[in-house]
Amino acid sequence: MKSLVIYSSKTGNTQAVANAILEIMPEECGIFTVEEAPEPDSYDLIAMGFWVDRGTADAKAQVYMKKIHNQKVILFATLGAYPDSDHARDCMARAALLMDSSNELLGTFICQGKLDNKLVEGFKTLPKDHPHALTPERIARHQEASKHPNEEDFSKAKGIFQRILSMTQKHAG
Repeated sequence: MKSLVIYSSKTGNTQAVANAILEIMPEECGIFTVEEAPEPDSYDLIAMGFWVDRGTADAKAQVYMKKIHNQKVILFATLGAYPDSDHARDCMARAALLMDSSNELLGTFICQGKLDNKLVEGFKTLPKDHPHALTPERIARHQEASKHPNEEDFSKAKGIFQRILSMTQKHAG
């Protein structure tokens, strides 16, 4: 199975998850940033990673995602919010909708990741009534996000991808 791991990463979070996923991918697997990635047409499976920006895949990832047609795809992402939150689920659902309907979405993985320091500094300047203003809860979430992705996140990603790969290989054989 010829496969690709493609990712867009601003702070290194998504790149770290991509590298963990690569460890369990089939032997004929390349890993590339979205800027350096080959055309997706000749691959059997694409693991597409992005960081969440404004509630969906970041702009660079979106450009590559539009190139993917008639492929088996697994999406993975990192974000500052809690991965089990409604917001995280909504972000992944919006990203999945960006994929062409000819693709087969095999599964998804999302985990928390540290925020870009420039973004956090920007939050400090927002008025208290702004939806992204720094509240005690938001500060706590940012502090928790700074600990991710971690080995537990990598292990979860590998487990999810391994299950998906096993199911894909069973159906192919």
